[in-house]
Amino acid sequence: MTKSEPIREEQASNFKKILFSSPRLSTSIVLGIEGWALLTLYTSGYGLHPFPAGFVITIGYLTIGLTQFLLGWISDAKYTKWGRRKPFLIILAPLLGISIIFLLLPGLIIDLTDTSSFYLMGVLFQKKPLFLWMLVWEIIFKVSYAVTTPYQAWMAEEFPVNERPKVSQFQNTFNYLGNGIMALFTIVVLTNFIDDLKIDISSPTPLSFLIPVIIFGVLLIGLFYLVAFRFPTEPHFKIESNLIQNLKTITKNKNFMKTVLMRGISGLGLSMITALMLKYLEDALNLSGTDYIIGAAALLLTIFIFLYLWRRSIQKIGKKKTLLYVFLSAVFIMPMSLLGLIPMQSYLILGVIYIIGISATLGGWYLFPYIIDADLAEDDEKKTGELKAGIYAGVPSIALNIFQAGGAFLIGTILSLPQISPTGTFSYSVGLIIFGPIVSVILLISYFYTRKYIELDFKWEKDKK
Repeated sequence: MTKSEPIREEQASNFKKILFSSPRLSTSIVLGIEGWALLTLYTSGYGLHPFPAGFVITIGYLTIGLTQFLLGWISDAKYTKWGRRKPFLIILAPLLGISIIFLLLPGLIIDLTDTSSFYLMGVLFQKKPLFLWMLVWEIIFKVSYAVTTPYQAWMAEEFPVNERPKVSQFQNTFNYLGNGIMALFTIVVLTNFIDDLKIDISSPTPLSFLIPVIIFGVLLIGLFYLVAFRFPTEPHFKIESNLIQNLKTITKNKNFMKTVLMRGISGLGLSMITALMLKYLEDALNLSGTDYIIGAAALLLTIFIFLYLWRRSIQKIGKKKTLLYVFLSAVFIMPMSLLGLIPMQSYLILGVIYIIGISATLGGWYLFPYIIDADLAEDDEKKTGELKAGIYAGVPSIALNIFQAGGAFLIGTILSLPQISPTGTFSYSVGLIIFGPIVSVILLISYFYTRKYIELDFKWEKDKK
């Protein structure tokens, strides 16, 4: 990279750092709802068959994998009178805010009782308008969510290198706050709406669901626009970056390529956990009402506690051993889904234990992507003399989205398996019982692969201490 003008080096106030970081609050909320609840809302609530719903989510992952890469490349290459990054925030933020509203509230526009038929991969399904609505707005959501790529790249042009860790800290704080809001809304509010839809799909959307969804969309637009219009346009400098050469260089980094595969395999399993946990609680364990309030409290407390515990573990025993323990925790907890086969008067205790176990795993996994990206980029810089942090973050995201797309397709397939009714009072797909052992096997593969092939703790880290 060469510059005709220097990137800003003046000291930034904490207010400026907080303001720049604030969009992470809303992006965490909307992406969390889309990832955790969309499948359950459309299948258990709106009545779409799981296979076309899984197909839509598969297309969504492939879409964001492509658009994140393209927007990063285009925003680097094109400089406008508003700079490189601002135009994408101004154009895509409204699309992202509107798309999450329409994605969650199809009943505002289409008839949810329309059972028109359509073929998908040679199989006949019902609810064509609902399927097309979900497909179109999921694609728009994923395309516009790629606004986070130029937004994140803008940080390097607005803040000097010594201040970026502080900005990242504020961003992580907003991420955690957003995830907390998402968890409460999803587990307490959205599940009540799903219960209403099960009784009467034409029932009016309650204000307790409608108003927060609209607020989430409007808040997202407002926070991105605050950043876009309150921050000055970055200086014009020429970027000379040989994408092909950089790709060739990092593909020669064997440890990096092995971690890409590890993250892909792990992401396949963990994406199945996030997409199916709520549906398992809703359909297989038949939780409702106050059950979810207890579950939400367990989820939030466990994630925050284990974020701290896993971080301490990294400091004491290193990243690799800690990651292996994260995998093992999931390997042992996920087969508990089989306990849903045992008839019980109430599945609340099982649900809470399952939530705690899954939350402990996710609390560990959430720590690692940014750590791995930064460490591998720095390790490469020490060997080559060039910092390629952007491309070290970009390539794994492409692979991760491809594997997650495979996971979404697998979800649609296993949820199409026959219905069972262990209690005789409600029924659900046997896929909700077997998904736990499937995920366990996937993460067991990640465990052995990581233990044998991956290096995450480097000699230069010890030299720093």
